[in-house]
Amino acid sequence: MLLSDMKEGETGKITRIGGNGALRRRILEMGLLKDSEVYVEKYAPLKDPIELIVKGYHLSMRVNEASQITVEKMSSSVDSETLK
Repeated sequence: MLLSDMKEGETGKITRIGGNGALRRRILEMGLLKDSEVYVEKYAPLKDPIELIVKGYHLSMRVNEASQITVEKMSSSVDSETLK
């Protein structure tokens, strides 16, 4: 499943980073690495951008960038405090 398809409150584990060139490098530099857990905190009112919690920090990214990241959905019962 794509990160951009996840709903608010869901947690996923990154399995693949897509994209190429500068976009891929930027995603990796933000700390979105394979096997990292991401928590979808919320979407903006118009559904773009998406706010994530990764490695204890909040990160906002465009939905089209999030569509380059493949995740494995995990339990929805994990809260944002668990990822800190």
